This record gives sequence, C-alpha cells and structure tokens, in this order.
Amino acid sequence: MKRLLTLAMGIAVALVANAKLQVIQQRCNHQTSETAIVERNAVVGWQMTSDITEDIQTAYQIVVKERVTGKQVYDSKKTLSQESQMIALPQLPHNNYGYTWTVRVWGRDDKVSDWSAGQQIRIAPASLDAQWVGAITKHDAHLPEGRFANTQYKKDDFKALWADVDTLSQKSIIVSKEIAPDKKKIADAIVYVSGMGHYELTLNGKKVGDAEFAPLWSEYDKTIYYNVYDVTQRMQELSGTAVQIEALLGNGFFNVQGRERYTKLQTSFGAPQLLLQLVVTYADGSTRTIKTDKSWQWRLSPVTFNSIYGGESYDARLTQQARHDVVICEGARGKLVPQTAPPVKIMESFPVKSISHIHPDSIAAAEKQTKRSIARGAFVCDMGQNLAGFPQITVKGKKGQKVTLVVAEKLNQQGACNQRESGRQHFYEYTIGQDGRQETWHPRFSYYGYRYIQVEGAVLQGMDNPDNLPVITDLQSLFVYNSAKEISAFECSNDLFTQTHRLIERAERSNMQSVLTDCPHREKLGWLEQDHLCGPSLLYNYDMTAYVPKVIRDITDTQRNDGMVATIAPQYVSFGNLFDDSPEWGAALIIMPFQYYEMYGDNSLIKDNYTAMARYADYLTSRSQDGIVSHGLGDWYDFDPEKPSGFSHNTPIPLVATCHYIYCLQLMQRAAQMTGNTTDEKRYADRLQYVVTEFNNRFYRPDSLSYASGSQAANALPLFLGITGDRHDAVLQSLLNDIAAHGNRLTTGDVGNRYLFRTLADTGNNELLYTMLNHDETPGYGFQLKYGATTLTEQWDPRNGTSWNHFMMGQIDEWLFRTLAGIRQQDGSVGMRHLLISPTLVGDLQYVRAKTQSLYGEISVDCSRTEITVSIPVGCDATIQLPNGKTKSVGSGKHRIVFSD
Repeated sequence: MKRLLTLAMGIAVALVANAKLQVIQQRCNHQTSETAIVERNAVVGWQMTSDITEDIQTAYQIVVKERVTGKQVYDSKKTLSQESQMIALPQLPHNNYGYTWTVRVWGRDDKVSDWSAGQQIRIAPASLDAQWVGAITKHDAHLPEGRFANTQYKKDDFKALWADVDTLSQKSIIVSKEIAPDKKKIADAIVYVSGMGHYELTLNGKKVGDAEFAPLWSEYDKTIYYNVYDVTQRMQELSGTAVQIEALLGNGFFNVQGRERYTKLQTSFGAPQLLLQLVVTYADGSTRTIKTDKSWQWRLSPVTFNSIYGGESYDARLTQQARHDVVICEGARGKLVPQTAPPVKIMESFPVKSISHIHPDSIAAAEKQTKRSIARGAFVCDMGQNLAGFPQITVKGKKGQKVTLVVAEKLNQQGACNQRESGRQHFYEYTIGQDGRQETWHPRFSYYGYRYIQVEGAVLQGMDNPDNLPVITDLQSLFVYNSAKEISAFECSNDLFTQTHRLIERAERSNMQSVLTDCPHREKLGWLEQDHLCGPSLLYNYDMTAYVPKVIRDITDTQRNDGMVATIAPQYVSFGNLFDDSPEWGAALIIMPFQYYEMYGDNSLIKDNYTAMARYADYLTSRSQDGIVSHGLGDWYDFDPEKPSGFSHNTPIPLVATCHYIYCLQLMQRAAQMTGNTTDEKRYADRLQYVVTEFNNRFYRPDSLSYASGSQAANALPLFLGITGDRHDAVLQSLLNDIAAHGNRLTTGDVGNRYLFRTLADTGNNELLYTMLNHDETPGYGFQLKYGATTLTEQWDPRNGTSWNHFMMGQIDEWLFRTLAGIRQQDGSVGMRHLLISPTLVGDLQYVRAKTQSLYGEISVDCSRTEITVSIPVGCDATIQLPNGKTKSVGSGKHRIVFSD
C-alpha cells in the first residue's frame, strides 16, 4: 500500500512537472471560425486549459504572418500580461490572400505553451468591383417602390399596383459563367459573393460552404451582406480544367411578392440578382480576378416556385433550360458589408417517429377545414420534434411524378396537417426528374415551423403501393437555425425544470435565424422585446458575441429620423402605429448593448451605437408628458383566465412604458459616463431624477402600498429598477400578497415575467418562485409539458395560442442558470471573469448541474445537498458561496467542496 501511494505521488509530481498551459480556441473580432473577416481593426482573444489548478497566464506572444508569402508582419514579443481577450493588433492592410495569427502563452511556472493552431484573418476590401447581375431589372419588372402596411394588402389599388409586375421577377434563376482552366499553380483563392435574396454557390457542381439562406437578412436599404469563402482547395482540385461557376438564386425577404400561397407581407427590393468576385493568387505572385458583369448568363432554375412564406416547388426535369445574357441590375440601396455573424445551417435531423393515415371518409371534411385538396392515400408522419426547417426526401419513381409535402405543428380533428393559425397555404412539391433513379431533395429558399409532415402522391418504403406511386426511401426533418455555438447544459433533480429548459432551448434555436424571430411560420419577423427580456437566457445558452452586433445593426438601420425604434427589425412591414412603436420593444437598442457588455466585458456596442441609443432615449422624452410615457403594448400577453391574451389587462400601459423609459435613462447615464459625454451624463441624471419623481407621484398608491393596479408587473418593475425608495419593503410585501391572492400563481406576461422573476430571486424569495412554477397547471411551463409540447408555446395554454414555437415567455431560463445553478459574476465586475458561484437548492431539489461559457472558457457547477464541484476556466477566479454562509475563493481548475454540518 505504501509503495502504491508513493508511486501515485510520483506520478502526480511528474504530471505537475510536465504541466503547461494550452491555447484551445482563438477568436478574431469574436469570430471563432477558421477564417475571420475584418472590416477595420483586428481584435483577438483565446481560451486556455491547464493540467493544474490555479494556473494563470503570465505572458503571451502573438505573431502575424502573411499567408502565401509567409512574411512576418507583427511580433508582440513576450508580453507580460494576464489578459487573453480583446487584444488589438496593429492595422493590417488589405491583401488578396490574408494573414494567419498564432499565439503562445506562459503559465504560472513560466513554462511556455506550444504555438496555437492558428486562425486566418481576411481584411475586407474597401470595395468590390463586381456588378449586380440578373434576369430583369427592378425598373423593367415594374416593381413598386417602398414598403407597405399590412392593412393595404386587400385593397384594390394595392392589388392594381402589383398586377403589372413582370412574373419573371419572382422566378428562381441560375446565374453562371465558365472560366478557362488555370495554367499556373494556385496558391490562394477567395470568393466574395452576395445573392439577393438568397443564393447557393457551386463550383463544378459542388456547393461552396454549408450555409442555408445566405446571406443573412438585413434592412436592405441600409445594409447588404456578402459572404467570404476561402476556395483555395477547391480551385486547386479543379486546376487544369474549366470551372463552371453557378449561383442558384431565390427570393427570401428581399423579394416577397405574395402570389399563389400564404404570405404575411408584400414588398420587393428587386428581383433575384448576384454579385460575385473571385480572386485567384498564383504561386508566382500574379493574380486573376473573375467578377460578375455582362459576360455572365442566366437560365431559369428547376425551382419553379419559392417564397419565404409560401414554400417551394422543384421540378427535377428542368435542369437544362435556355440560357440568356444577364442584365445589369440596380442592386439594393444598402451598403455592401461582409457578414461576420454566424450563418444559418442545417444543424440537426430527425427521422420519422410514427405514421398515421388520413381515413378516406375523413378527407372531404379535412379538405374543407384546411381549404386545400388532399390526395387520397395521404398519410402523416410525426417527426417527434417541433422545429424550424424543412423536410428532406430520398425518392424513386417515374419521371414527372409529383410528391407533395405539407408541414404543420398541429393536426386537425381528421388527423390532417393544420396550418390555420400558422399560415396557409405553405407546402413543398418535388417532381421526379428521371425514371427509377434515387433522387434526394430539400427546399433551398423556404422553411416553416412544424412537427408533422403530410405526404401526398407517394408512399414510404415498405408500404403497399397498388398505384405505383413514387417510393420515399428516406424522410428526414431538418432542423435549420443559426450556427452560433451552443455553450450550455442544464439539469436538476426536478424533471419539470430540466424539461422546461429544453422547451426554451428548442424554441430559441427555432427562432434564431438571420434575426431573432417571433415564430418560424406565421411571421418570421424580428420582434424586439424578446431579445432583451430573454437576453440573459440567450447569453447563457449560446456564443452570441458575433450575433448580437448584427441584431443591433438591424435596429439602428431601422431607426427612424426622429429616433423612434420600430418594434420589428428589419421592418419589412408596418402593422400600424399601435404595433410599430412600443418602448418595451424599442428599449432593446439600449438594454442589449449593456447585457452584451456585462457578459463579455466588451463595451464596443455601447461606444459604437451611443448616438443611436441617445436618439432613442431622447425620442422617448419627446413622447413623454410630465415625465410619463403612455404609448405601447404594455405587459403583452399577461395572464387573466377570463380574458383573451394580447394587450395588457392587469397593468396600466403608461406604467410599463414609463418603467422602460426610466430603465433607458439609467443606462444612458452610464453610457454617457463610459463614453466621456459629461454633458449628457448630467442631462440624463437630471432627467432620470425628474421622471422617477413624477412616476412615483403618478402611480404609487399609499392606501394600498403598491403601484397603480397593484398587479405583479406593476410592483415588480419599480422594485427591479430600484426606484421605490423607502417604500421598498412595503411594495415587496404587496407583491407577495398579490401572488398569494392568486394561489401562488403568476399574472405577468411577455414583458413582466423577467422583472417578476428577477425581483423574487434578488429579494430571496426563491422558495416562492419554485412553488409558483413547480406544477402542471396554467399559467406555467408544466402544463405545456403535460400537453406534449416540444417547444415553448406562445401562450401559457397551448390550446388557446396560435403558435406552438415562441420563446418570448422563456425568461425563467435566467433563473435556472443565475440562481438555481448560481452561475453569475461578482457585483461590479463584467465579462464573467470574477465569478460568484452560489447555487440555490430550493423546494425538493436534490441537485442541480449546469454549464455555460465565458470568453475564457467553460464554467460548470454540479451541486447537491452535500457537496459542490465547480470548474473555472483559466483567466478567471471565483467566490463560492457555501450553504453555511461562508465563502471560498478559488482560481482556475476543478474544485470539489464537501459541505460540513
């Protein structure tokens, strides 16, 4: 035994002696991809691991070299520093082939790590010389200018406006050019490409990249994104042969014409068009540039219909159609900008879980209810998961046979797919191209929120097939969402809360597309209130470093001249003043940059958008009267079992609006201080004091010791904002009394939820909050689980809601991570570097396990009633709060603490 102990100690000493830091992830301008695209200055960071606890970085060395030439352009030398994030590199000039940066670090023992794997940096060119090309110009297509309110769509003059539009302008086309073989050795090849509304680029038939719906949606009058792909390897593979460059183009939100099938809006920025520039650098230093111009050609694609709202049809017989010379298109008004946010991709797939058949006697009733013809023999596949995406089929049949796929998140009484509340008609059609050949297909330019797939005109392999219909050998449901990395996990001993997190995560993923959408079917629009109200959940769950800046750009691009921020960004449609302008939605412009700063320690969004933020705060001032802002939607979808969900029932709209005005003023005072705007700092401080005074005078009720109606939202909002003064305890007690009067159930909605949950958690009422949510009734998450939901639904009772895939009620996820798992940061710190680990095992909870990531790496907590294990990344430290009230300070590494009696 003594020998074994000695041996073990010897091994441990050897491990420590060989221990060293390792760089495991590099990021440039918050991009962790193999190639980072930089518009201006490059700012880098890295994560590290170490074999020993309490290790720290003591120094680093960064080296930047030109790709292709290998010429070193920067060496930081050994720099004594513990900083590993947001380190600015010297200005790097644009070149055709980019740079590579690597880093190595020294640890506590002054031993140096290996060099990191390296990351490419491509400096975006000042401009692109290519031209927009397509089949028809906006002018010749007679496309109406501007955007339109949804109230106009059914009016005769609006219909007449679109009646003369050339139908070619909504067709999917393929733009192509064949280039001569390369005779020199290729050292580098880079392609800059944007296809409006979306494109799929191929080189000799092989897709470039793995993005779907590229580029990301934008406010097209202000910003047009292009993508950058390193195609060196592909061009080297094709060296010596002619290269066929082809781009399949579809409509997306760039061109929503609203014909034939369902659409939520109707507007067009132009017909499908392409801009592309390919730069090839040879080993001898010479270059070759291929760009879109009049020499390119177009042809109709096999995609015979495509609409972001209505679905897609594909005829595989139409692969070789007549070619025509392209025309030079106007392009959109927006500035060309490289896309640095993560692309949308096919991220998961689900096979068929079960099959049901629509009885022949029920088809007539089903047709009446769904308002469409249903083929006899139709059957429905339950894919087991509600999601955003599209089906993929592998099918074999006779040339010209058609397969129709109808998708929906619910079924009607006859068992048919029901799109009544989610937008009908939306479906997919595939026409077989050749006899007897297996063909695999999925849509390219449309998606939907669904769980069920209704198959018409085909059978699954193994089914009876007396009519010789096409045979589907494989049917998959493809889950499509933004590829921002998921960084979290949550589990506890109460399965209701574990599954609630999953409901929220699946809904967030479904709605994390080019923008944070409200739902993946009916609207697909970027309603803004959820972005900040569920912001902490998003930041705990995903790497949002490159995504949130894109959201903020959408908002500032949409902001009006008077400073107003629309409720939707990008704003492709107006729903009228009532729905266009609401402070709880517009406040996202000010609140989200601070949430970003607190999570990542990066204040660039505040500094870069200070003027826009100030304009919105000042706009709210212009809309106020005696300090009170009275417009907006209020606590949208608050709960009253006797009234329909929608506008605020329980809380006055002016109270909710003014609270968000106060929140904005609080943050703008901080923003002014951070940016050195001393005049603004005093101005906002004075205005804040005035508005708070007027708010308390207007809404506080001394007789009831509560605000306004005394609802949960009415009291929670001022408590959260810290504006109750010496009334704090009385107002808190009034809040608790109201909760008790409602049987320990909430009455808040989309807006009030977060402030209620945070107020109860921050005042130590976690046992109560646990009780409020630990049940399977409405309002609460448990009923949705009992009902069989697989994503968070729009209403507490899914039977009343029109969408079963919304994340706007997902605010409880912040409590799961911040309070139950206890992962937060110490007061006054930012960037999740100085952590406070303080799990709260309330109710009957026996354990909680969770993880997330800061810029520095993974943070994990595994806490039971008897012990806690915590993992802290290198570069961070933590204070662990123990059940007996004592604290323990730790550095990086894994730490296990057994609780004493």
